[in-house]
Amino acid sequence: MLSHLRLGVNIDHVATIRNARGGDHPDPVRAARIAEEAGADGITAHLREDRRHIRDADIEFLVKGIKCPLNLEMAATEEMLEIALRHRPHAVCLVPERREERTTEGGLDVAGGHNHLAPMVRELARAGIRVSMFIEAKETQIEAWLNCTRGPFAKRMPMGTLSCEMTFLSVCVRVPGLGNPSDSRCMPVMD
Repeated sequence: MLSHLRLGVNIDHVATIRNARGGDHPDPVRAARIAEEAGADGITAHLREDRRHIRDADIEFLVKGIKCPLNLEMAATEEMLEIALRHRPHAVCLVPERREERTTEGGLDVAGGHNHLAPMVRELARAGIRVSMFIEAKETQIEAWLNCTRGPFAKRMPMGTLSCEMTFLSVCVRVPGLGNPSDSRCMPVMD
């Protein structure tokens, strides 16, 4: 159990406003620094393939300009993998991405995409990057996620951690909306 709750601040929509206005303000990197100075434990930024929020330069400046961990949300594509490996954020969250959606909807199909995702997870883990996936809270997806991540992460986990994680995830599956009344998704993390 965590000794305290941790606060992660997502700066995507600071970038959305900047992009809608044109120009450089408000600056998402400055927003990240302000959040960090105010006590945030981490910063999350979603580099979408269409760059509607965060831009490539933002990721570069975030990696260099903040001290707290950066969680990079990204699609499971070769382009995004290369960007993550180049910048080496603290963590990557693989998310589903469709251009027509306004925000991430649904979960990543780990069961259907295992052969594509497993090598990506291994490569990120070898680079020392923590990996999570935004998945549907369904047993088939959780089992696929475990199969996908078990190799790189299970060896580093203390005894009993996996069973605790599975207990939490099985509760998520049985109780849709756990933690968020509007959906039934989980974001499992192995580190």
